[in-house]
Amino acid sequence: MKKNVIKRAKEVLDIEAGAIKALKSRIGKDFVKTLDFILKTKGRVVVSGMGKTGIIAQKFSATLASTGTPSLFLHTAEAIHGDLGRVRRDDIVVIISNSGSNGEMKQLLPLLKKIGTKIIALTGNARSILAKYSDLVLDVSVKREACPLGLAPTASTTATLAMTDALAVCLLEEKGFKEKDFAFFHPGGSLGRRLFLKVEDLMRRGCDNPVVNEEKKVSQVLLKITQCRAGSATVVDKKGRLKGIFTDGDLRRHLEADDNLTKRKIREVMTKNPTVVFKGMLAAEAMRILEDKKIDEVPVVDKNRRPVGLLDVQDLLKAGLV
Repeated sequence: MKKNVIKRAKEVLDIEAGAIKALKSRIGKDFVKTLDFILKTKGRVVVSGMGKTGIIAQKFSATLASTGTPSLFLHTAEAIHGDLGRVRRDDIVVIISNSGSNGEMKQLLPLLKKIGTKIIALTGNARSILAKYSDLVLDVSVKREACPLGLAPTASTTATLAMTDALAVCLLEEKGFKEKDFAFFHPGGSLGRRLFLKVEDLMRRGCDNPVVNEEKKVSQVLLKITQCRAGSATVVDKKGRLKGIFTDGDLRRHLEADDNLTKRKIREVMTKNPTVVFKGMLAAEAMRILEDKKIDEVPVVDKNRRPVGLLDVQDLLKAGLV
């Protein structure tokens, strides 16, 4: 039985992969015109469908909205019960239906024509009423469904999903949609964090940022680091200018060679001219610097290179930048 199941599962994948592959030969003038319609519209892209194709329509609309094309989903049946009021003349209506001939659609199409909106069909039936009413038709028909009964939408919904993805990707490229634009619509996601979070949003300040004068003894600096629960201390001169950093690594390097280390002045054992990051820098950029330099903490400075904070790799990790 297991062998039969595995064989059948592979057949399903072959059928659906074949359905997608067959779409390549249908990418032509109507596909390009569809992109042109959407790019030039002054309104929104209203995507309509019901049942399984309605789910594909929702996904397509959501993808458009998140990649810079204003869009909303309109359930075909709900449209004829009041939701048609959402559609305006300047909108483009994309209707997804494999059969292209359900009852609700027959009622909806003349109303859309009355509004004057452009209609684009994604259908498996080029002779359907939907195809006849549409300004453009994209053929998403399949030879057969993966369902052995030929009833449950399987290959047909997969093909339709692939075609809508092709439209969405081409649209975002034609619009010149960039990573920063995507992040604007996804501020809560990891990409949004990478593109919007700055060093000053994450850096440690005040009592969490040990800053010591270069004349202080190592013992005093160690106490300060411990009190601040940090892994390093930023060293400055009497005018508050950055002179160096003292880290756990510096402590280990000098500890074996110097029995009187704790009595020495910190300027004698600190790392001079340390790597720094600026407070206005993107946190993602600071993360790359820490990774490249293989360090865990770095002083944060202002435009005059005066220390204003401390950035720890753990702060970046907690912010979800990795």
